[in-house]
Amino acid sequence: MDTLQTILTRRSIRKFKNLPISDESLHRIIEAAMYAPSANNRQPWHFVIIDDRTLLDQIPGFHPYAAMVKEAPVVISVCGDTRLEPAEGYLALNCGAATQNLLLAAHSLEIGSCWLGIYPREERIQGVRELLELPNHILPMALVVLGISNEIHSTPHRFRPDRVYPNHWPHAEPETGRL
Repeated sequence: MDTLQTILTRRSIRKFKNLPISDESLHRIIEAAMYAPSANNRQPWHFVIIDDRTLLDQIPGFHPYAAMVKEAPVVISVCGDTRLEPAEGYLALNCGAATQNLLLAAHSLEIGSCWLGIYPREERIQGVRELLELPNHILPMALVVLGISNEIHSTPHRFRPDRVYPNHWPHAEPETGRL
């Protein structure tokens, strides 16, 4: 799939077919995540592949928007290592970039995905910490639900030229943007 097409057509998928995700596909998805940019190239991420149904079924218990996990074969926990990136704000940015790469790679392989925010919600962080038995220096940032899509989404128009400005912020609210 062309890169721009991948970016413009990716959608959050919340309904999945009862089909597995291959180990090769998981490897390629996580490899793409590891090619994300990071501050000072610290690459402070770790990924936990969750495919044990007992663990998966516990996620909706601490995450209010995770009902689709009950249909999904795999969830990847994107975690940041505070020993590799001591600046918490950068940890979130770095892991966010890795998460976006992960989502785009999945879509390019025709695997549906949905990003579930964990950080900075303390109850969600604690839920993932306990579920995955994470050490204190590992901060769960996101869960990415993966599966073969059982729904079709159209591509909405999202480009907003009224939010693009030439050279500086306008002193008065603009009627139209630059593009």
